[in-house]
Amino acid sequence: MKSDLQIAQEATLRPIQEIAEMMGLTPDDIELYGNYMAKIKLDVLEKIKDRPNARYIDVTAITPTPLGEGKTTTTVGLGQAFKHIGKRSIIAIRQPSMGPTFGIKGGAAGGGYSQIVPMEQFNLHLTGDIHAVSAANNLLAAMIDNHIFHSNSLNIEPHGISWRRVVDISDRALRNIIVGLGKRVDGIPRETGFDIAVASEVMAILALTTSLQDLRQRLGRIVIGYTRDRKPVTAEDLKAAGAMTVLLKEAIKPNLLQTLEGTPALVHTGPFANIAHGNSSVLADLIGIKAADYLITESGFGADIGAEKFFNIKCRVSGLKPDAAVIIATVRALKMHTGRYKIVPGKPLDAALIEENVAAVEEGGVNLIKQIENVRRHGVTPVVAVNRFPTDSPKELEAIKEIAIAAGAYGAAIATHWAEGGAGAVELAEMVAGAAEEPSEFHFLYPVDWPIKKKIEILAKEIYGAASVSYERLAETQIRRFERNGFGNLPICMAKTHLSLSHDAKVKGRPTGYVFPIREVRAAVGAGYIYPIAGAVRTMPGLPSYPAAENVDIDENGNVVGLF
Repeated sequence: MKSDLQIAQEATLRPIQEIAEMMGLTPDDIELYGNYMAKIKLDVLEKIKDRPNARYIDVTAITPTPLGEGKTTTTVGLGQAFKHIGKRSIIAIRQPSMGPTFGIKGGAAGGGYSQIVPMEQFNLHLTGDIHAVSAANNLLAAMIDNHIFHSNSLNIEPHGISWRRVVDISDRALRNIIVGLGKRVDGIPRETGFDIAVASEVMAILALTTSLQDLRQRLGRIVIGYTRDRKPVTAEDLKAAGAMTVLLKEAIKPNLLQTLEGTPALVHTGPFANIAHGNSSVLADLIGIKAADYLITESGFGADIGAEKFFNIKCRVSGLKPDAAVIIATVRALKMHTGRYKIVPGKPLDAALIEENVAAVEEGGVNLIKQIENVRRHGVTPVVAVNRFPTDSPKELEAIKEIAIAAGAYGAAIATHWAEGGAGAVELAEMVAGAAEEPSEFHFLYPVDWPIKKKIEILAKEIYGAASVSYERLAETQIRRFERNGFGNLPICMAKTHLSLSHDAKVKGRPTGYVFPIREVRAAVGAGYIYPIAGAVRTMPGLPSYPAAENVDIDENGNVVGLF
């Protein structure tokens, strides 16, 4: 089998103007970035507003292994499959961060014959949106330290500044730093740190904004810290929001690419789901939902994280209601959820994971059952997609289908889109189309006017399976401060591990009866959510022992090699 990169490089791509035409857009509606990528002008929102809405489908998953379960690949394969059953579809996904691209996961354009192309640009700089986010974030950081150095007329408490710098590379050495070292002219020393760029509140704002003016207002509401008399200080107070908006005025436009089979793909923004809201942009969805029969979007990691945030944060902003959800499961992941197998990126799989073991699949199936419940809890109809690997046995695959149906899934389809492209996901597409016709009962998990703790606790108990929630002293203080300053009426964006339903990555299956610990709470006021941090999750990842970057190079003909 050829590598993903080989398949992508050998593909014949259609001019991007033809892909735009499939969406009912003209050459005047797009801005070209070469022959195969473009940005879509926001003016099209007015142009297409009276068109009917597409069916809206979210692709999520069970709690994944560190290798991932093929969520992007399935999203692409499903989008391609609709063409095979005579339906028009559009895919809307996130731009990958270079942190995981050069770290553990490698490329994130899908895989095999279900990919978004051009693959190299997709996985690297694309049209520069993440760089624009980093520049806007770091401009604000620079203006904070500059203000303190020159006069501090706003009376900012230097040791209470919460705004951090960002970079789009995993770099654990930057998690905690001291700035301002050197001579007096080099600034005021204080402790701070770096987050990965996709965890920036600026990225979250870009993904949730609905217009350029809304972006400007949201950036102005960013709270960077507090005064010595405990009043919040905003980017507007520092007169930084205008310049930040200027840096983002091109990045706000969704990017248009295509799949290997010519399905339009909107690729825009890239917030992580374990430390941010984990969904592509509202603007991409507002455009895509008016330009096809089905809009298929992907939320990060499992249904307990990305899909929950899709429902309670993204849909709350966009006003769009999902018609169905796809939950991806794999044999190997369900076996892992027995707790008896360890999967380590870069190392061979445990031989027992690829031997037929129906009992292990059934035992680990409790995780799938819980994720089906999590989707159903929001009134959305789930379909299970079993992403098939060559080592899976028919009995194991049949066991997953039986578990899914018994747990309340509309149906379960075996998908082979990695090897066969859209043709390998036709059964899945037909099943999703049927589920999307079910009466919609979509609703949010909680009202935003609940107290912060009550919202945290319904997530912990109903979505993660915890018995109770504990709060460290810092978290208690922060929650009181936020509610005192009027930030309590915001949804919750939980930062927790993606490798477990709980806060502890080592706990597999369906944990219950445990205490869910909140170590600190941040307020992303511009983005519009409260941001609790549970357990040991980090907002700046580190590189593994053998980062994927070691394999990436340029050959003698100038072609990228080793990307994935």
